[in-house]
Amino acid sequence: MSDRLQNLTGLAPTAKLPAYDRNALKAGILHIGPGAFFRAHFAPFTDGALAAAGGDWGIEVASLRTPDVADNLSAQNGLYTVLIRDTSGTTAEVIGSILKAHVAPRDPAGLLARLEDPDIRIVSMTVTEKAYGFDPATGGLDLKHPDIVADLANRHAPRGVIGYLVEGLARRRQKGVAPFTPLSCDNLPSNGAVLKRLVLEFTSRIDPDLHGWIEANVPFPSTMVDRITPASTEATYADAERLTGRTDMAAIETEPFTQWVIEDHFANGRPAWEKVRGALMVEEVSAYEKMKLRMLNGAHSLLAYLGYIGGYEFIRDVMDDTGLAALAYRHMHAAARTLDAVPGIDLDAYAHELIARFANKAIAHRTYQIAMDGTQKLPQRLLEPACEALAHGDRAETYAIAVAAWMRYAIGEHGNGERYELRDPRAGEIATLIADVPRTGLAISAALFTLPGLFPAALTGHRAWTQDVSDKLEILIQDDRLPLF
Repeated sequence: MSDRLQNLTGLAPTAKLPAYDRNALKAGILHIGPGAFFRAHFAPFTDGALAAAGGDWGIEVASLRTPDVADNLSAQNGLYTVLIRDTSGTTAEVIGSILKAHVAPRDPAGLLARLEDPDIRIVSMTVTEKAYGFDPATGGLDLKHPDIVADLANRHAPRGVIGYLVEGLARRRQKGVAPFTPLSCDNLPSNGAVLKRLVLEFTSRIDPDLHGWIEANVPFPSTMVDRITPASTEATYADAERLTGRTDMAAIETEPFTQWVIEDHFANGRPAWEKVRGALMVEEVSAYEKMKLRMLNGAHSLLAYLGYIGGYEFIRDVMDDTGLAALAYRHMHAAARTLDAVPGIDLDAYAHELIARFANKAIAHRTYQIAMDGTQKLPQRLLEPACEALAHGDRAETYAIAVAAWMRYAIGEHGNGERYELRDPRAGEIATLIADVPRTGLAISAALFTLPGLFPAALTGHRAWTQDVSDKLEILIQDDRLPLF
């Protein structure tokens, strides 16, 4: 094993290095949740902006839960490798924009001190949908979420992301310091608007004056993020070592494509992200977000559920099935019909690009990973556009296939009787609903259509469409090999 990646000297010539003076950087961004997607997306974009335009936009990262990633970054002085894989090979970029890593449970006071520091002008986050503490049924604050309960009870010693943001902003207001800009980068529809609502609902319960100050002074820009980032494996670490000459336990891998659409509303400056390929600063992000959710994410979910129950481990394997690849393309076009024009985007070309990305043999994106948390993902990816399609006289057939595939996955059992874990926050409710019903498409679909707050009445009340779902589910129950799709 080689020495650990801890500095930029003596690295292999196959590694691309940061194109700026890392020693001159100061931190201007605090990022909460330094997982793989942050390291494949946010940090490389910031690296590119620093190379193009400079500025005091170094990043400090903070983990609110497990210390592993933060500890690996600390051991490497914030350095790590991004492997970019496609069918032509793998390249390596060493990212230098991370200056320090915090583990909040070990030193909550240290993290709060950074949040109130005037040098920190952006607090970004990739913490997953579940960590925000919102109620999917209302879009508002989930008053039963453990972090929300704890932080409302003890606001000055937070443990969740909303609690930390609110306490940091409260301290800045008290000291007369300009607010930071909270920047959600999670794959959550209208993520900035959702975050703003949660913060304001939280503050309305503890401090009306702070609530008013945040509402008047703090922007919450929404973002649309897109880059496929599989989980790191032993092959990731081996290739990072081969291409850099150093051991890198924070290495990640990703695809060549990257896209970031950002609403350009910031309280106190930002990096020159627009100078980096794939970044777009806009006034309003919703059209781009809807395009991605419905065309990319919807097709991804369709392939994940059909692929997993059909025995395919990776999305790239699903795309070897010409029928399923054609179905994905057909679904993208169905989704495109529900969209208004997206400035600067050719939707047919975008669909072809998505098909090529899904088929990338160098990306090992597991169907089981994509299939998780379906009850949180289905509404915006599949159910909302299905409602619109039906309202305009479309049969919404590919949506029926996708929902039937999710229902088949929700049974939690392969055709050979082998059980698997249904990784979903409502797995218990789902299991209860279908525990005592016959294993038929009609019975299972009827039960799951009653899952509270998931399926809108426009779908459950559409008899032809629900029958279509039932019929397709029956096919999938009878034969996991997807004979008709």
